[in-house]
Amino acid sequence: MESKKRSIVIALMVAMFLAAIEGTVVTTAIPTIVKELNGFELISWVFSAYLLTTAISTPIYGKLSDLYGRKNILSIGIIIFLFGSCLCGISQNMYQLIAFRAVQGIGAGAIFTLTYTVVGDIFTVDERPKVQGWLSTVWGIASLAGPFLGGFLIDNLSWNWIFFINLPFGIISIILIQKNLIETFDRKKHKIDYLGTVLFSLAIITFLLGSMPGQKNNFIITIPITIAILFLFYYVEKKAQEPIIPFEIFTKTSNVVNAISFLASGILIGIDVYLPLYIQNILGFGATISGISMAPMSIAWLLSSIALTKVIPKYGEKIVIAFSTLILLISCAFLSTLSIKSSLVIVIAYGFIMGFGFGGAFTTLTIVVQESVGYNKRGAATAANTLVRTLGQTIAVSIFGSILNMNIVKYFNDIGVKGIEPNNLYSQATLSSGVSLEKIKLALSSGLNEVFAAFIIIALASLLLSFIFDSKFKKDFCE
Repeated sequence: MESKKRSIVIALMVAMFLAAIEGTVVTTAIPTIVKELNGFELISWVFSAYLLTTAISTPIYGKLSDLYGRKNILSIGIIIFLFGSCLCGISQNMYQLIAFRAVQGIGAGAIFTLTYTVVGDIFTVDERPKVQGWLSTVWGIASLAGPFLGGFLIDNLSWNWIFFINLPFGIISIILIQKNLIETFDRKKHKIDYLGTVLFSLAIITFLLGSMPGQKNNFIITIPITIAILFLFYYVEKKAQEPIIPFEIFTKTSNVVNAISFLASGILIGIDVYLPLYIQNILGFGATISGISMAPMSIAWLLSSIALTKVIPKYGEKIVIAFSTLILLISCAFLSTLSIKSSLVIVIAYGFIMGFGFGGAFTTLTIVVQESVGYNKRGAATAANTLVRTLGQTIAVSIFGSILNMNIVKYFNDIGVKGIEPNNLYSQATLSSGVSLEKIKLALSSGLNEVFAAFIIIALASLLLSFIFDSKFKKDFCE
């Protein structure tokens, strides 16, 4: 790999590391933060605000990068992320922290979208799986470094430094991008689709606010409102000179890819949230061991991505995606066999197998989306795929949470214990009422088994969708 390309990859990996480690560090530090800022009841909004603005900004950055180039738009996104990080670090209360996390999310939308878009621009189809595998490895590194870094900063400095630590990494990334990423495209005046941007943002805000955990009644109201806004958005976009989401990017192939991405992202967020819960609350290991146990999945992700450099040109994207989703299905079936007496080694092995499925699926899906359009639509197409993944995670984590909570209550009702709710599972009142830790573990295990069963259904749907790819596109892809 030539020097400039290597520097670009390093810049992209550093940028991705910013967004990836933010999640693991904040998760580690949040108990300390809410205790100091007196805001336990607002804890979910620290994450929801970030997710909300990330989802809204994703397609906007994609379109802007198509109009004005990846280099400057990605650099602007990183700057916004760093600005939001600094504001988070000086927050004096929970409301400020939530607002500044929203600013961070606006910047993160550029990082999540444009890093993969740049890879699609400067690397060949044969090179992309390996490079995207390196980017994916960043998440594994973040899952390992996050708990250690978060614990060190809190113990030796303060929680504020988990946000300030982003500054040097972000500055290095911007310098490398500006120095090494050379773009050639026609610079001309463009008409920004402001009305479409506002309508799209309103639709996403309405939908995500309704789908947040604990918003079941609101969801019934927000769905028809969201649909109405989307109909108006469609009408505006059809007439827009430079639509924020060009509808030409939605072909049969891209629609299937986005559907699989939506479903697979649901499984991914489920693994990220509930496998550590199983390791810590059922098997009894600490947060650090839990983070380390998740790392082999990222290693397998990288290995499968590298293997694709030879497999995709030979067998085509349809076979690779079908095989990858089959591995996902098998690994989800393995997860459903876990109990309170399972070995941590078994859990790690199951995660490792699942990593092969994720690596094969997500890497190939991204390549297919990018190859389905030309350069001037690649940013929008990649952004749309990223948005779909975010929506898949948001909806899935809400559904999985409901499944877990319902089955915890059901377990206690079945054994004749009334009044136990997920929120008071570990309260002193619950423990003093005669409910043992063993029963709590059994209740959690019962709920998680149902969540893992839901993974199987989603993985099966992904596998079935993988057979719908257009064979003509496969020929073009392999050539």
